[in-house]
Amino acid sequence: MRKLGSLILGLSLLLSFSNVKADEGMWLLSLLKKNAAEMQEMGLKLSSEDIYDINNSSLKDAIVGLGSEGRPFRHFCTGEIISDQGLFLTNHHCGFGVIQSHSTPEHDYLSDGFWAYDKKEELTNPGITASILVRMKDVTKKVLAKVKDDMTEEERYKAIEEAAIKLEEKAVEGTHYKANIKSMFKGNQYFLFVYEIYKDVRLVGAPPQSMGKFGGDTDNWMWPRHTADFSMFRIYTAPDGKPAAYAEENVPLKPKHHLPISVKGVEEQDFAMIMGFPGTTNRYLTSYGLDETMKITNQNRYDIRTLKLDIMKKDMLKDPKVRIQYASKHAGSANYWKYSNEQNKALKKLNTKGAKEDIEKEYLDWANEKPKRAAKYAEALNMIKKAFADRKDARFASSYIGEALAQGAEAPMFASRAKNLKKLLAAEKQDTVAIEKAITKLKASAKRFYKDYNAPTDQKLMAGLYKMYADKIAVEESPEIFKTIAEEYNNDFDKFAEEVYANSVFASEEKFNKFIVAPELEVLENDLLLNIGLSVRKSYGASYEKMSAGADELNKGMRLFVDGLLQINKEKNLAPDANSTLRLTYGTVGGYAPKDGAYYYHYTTLKGVMEKEDPTNPEFVVPAKLKELYEKKDFGMYADKNGHLPACFLTNNDITGGNSGSPVINGNGELIGTAFDGNSEAMSGDIDFEDNLQRCINLDIRYTLFIIDKFAGAQNIIDELTIVK
Repeated sequence: MRKLGSLILGLSLLLSFSNVKADEGMWLLSLLKKNAAEMQEMGLKLSSEDIYDINNSSLKDAIVGLGSEGRPFRHFCTGEIISDQGLFLTNHHCGFGVIQSHSTPEHDYLSDGFWAYDKKEELTNPGITASILVRMKDVTKKVLAKVKDDMTEEERYKAIEEAAIKLEEKAVEGTHYKANIKSMFKGNQYFLFVYEIYKDVRLVGAPPQSMGKFGGDTDNWMWPRHTADFSMFRIYTAPDGKPAAYAEENVPLKPKHHLPISVKGVEEQDFAMIMGFPGTTNRYLTSYGLDETMKITNQNRYDIRTLKLDIMKKDMLKDPKVRIQYASKHAGSANYWKYSNEQNKALKKLNTKGAKEDIEKEYLDWANEKPKRAAKYAEALNMIKKAFADRKDARFASSYIGEALAQGAEAPMFASRAKNLKKLLAAEKQDTVAIEKAITKLKASAKRFYKDYNAPTDQKLMAGLYKMYADKIAVEESPEIFKTIAEEYNNDFDKFAEEVYANSVFASEEKFNKFIVAPELEVLENDLLLNIGLSVRKSYGASYEKMSAGADELNKGMRLFVDGLLQINKEKNLAPDANSTLRLTYGTVGGYAPKDGAYYYHYTTLKGVMEKEDPTNPEFVVPAKLKELYEKKDFGMYADKNGHLPACFLTNNDITGGNSGSPVINGNGELIGTAFDGNSEAMSGDIDFEDNLQRCINLDIRYTLFIIDKFAGAQNIIDELTIVK
């Protein structure tokens, strides 16, 4: 099943509908006319057409979804175009992997930052894509045209998929655009999205990690915040303006719209809207799904990654090369490690399960009110409850094999890529052309893999995480290799890992390069890393199949449940869950009270950076030049009315992962900041929006400009921008 099926399978959750507010909701742009009056009352000076228009330039033309060539519609972050030369701004943590990939001990862009003072100095990034929405359209009737109530779920999926493929093909026929149909409201609605996807995306600038990641894991998801979380890229096109892979003759994109930048600052209660590509929210999740999220998904992720991060960190602190190699891996793992823990705490504190149970009671009362309605809707919650109960053990095992094994030590998964080569070498009649192609492909993969791989670190990850896995999962439910570890190594995981990395041809780049010159079947058949990798993949697939056994009933139950909730709340304007499609959220600037007796103001300044400085802690090191500028109060036009340099500010916008890097836009359509985080007290927000606590943490655009101008001296970048004073 393609994405439509997985979208329906993916769970979501509903808020408490009795108190829907303007700051709650990730709205589809084509439907904004429903929100326009309220937005204008709050301070928006633009029309809905100024935001989304398929015939004329509008704000949507300046919003970029960052993806990869293999998954262009799965936007991992957002960016905003800020010049007429295709320059766009996003978060430092969104560009972190790219910055890391260009870094070496000799050219450590993580530690030193990177600035292109001329377009010729910009760095290419194969595989990264930048998508701009061309148009979107409700195609529900056409997608569901052949769907009947008496169809099985499999028949339903097939009918939907066939219709979607035809609609996607027709939508982009004769163009270079790409189309994707996404499910909304658990399969009750479908929208077509057409994109222009650019393939030449180049790094332009990024501050040092000490500024772009200031506060590290300690400050992640926390307020007050002082992180200069930004990086800059540029989109290039072929000379004719169309998307093209990197080529020397490519030219900067001439966008239909770029955002002007306001340095006038923000005040409490100012209107603020955010446009971006939020990844996933789960606001239609039932209490049964919530139990799984808290007790299995979040808890297992937190427990396993605690050990994983500790192992990586210790080696990173010992060796500068390892620090660079594992910087992006550590950061990526740490982000949702902390998120999982903070979300569980928030869900317990806010009694989210109780709120979900209240919604379910309201639903059942509605469903049972009329016999005809009960026949269709009354069993939905029982179907959902049973599906979660039946898959409980499989979900636990699947989460452990995913986190501890598939995402643990990396060498086994890399080694498993030699499966095809092994099969070709074992064939009775060998296909030398196919073998050569397999070798070439494996070599290319190896070049990428070994660049950011350290065998001693990987060995420690295997020993530690495999032991943790074995302590939780019975050997008969584990990959085949765990029987070998138990029987031949007496569960001595240190000894096992030592032997694996001492003997495998995949354990080091040197061994691999020597082996791949003339690969032998016998070597592959006896290679432990390859056998481990294949064993893990096989077991992971089996656990996923077990977990998915009740998917049809779960999907049907969720579709009926959400359909019922939409009918119950038909007088309200409701937003569908986030699914990596372009959305707009609106609200205001403002602080909040996190607990009794405390209040957080809506802004921070550079003074807070200096107050947090700790030269002994890598998370709170302050560059000498930044301190010098602070002491001189050399803030230029970026200071506020009191002479302070703003750092970050808060809004009550509704965002989630994928919104990282999204533009924060004022009522005039001007850029005032970049969204980069949420607050820990409301980490339940992906499941249940908490209007009194939910806050979006944003980098003030004045701090961004100050760093580009005063800290980096990149006047060439400043000259490109449209700055409104």
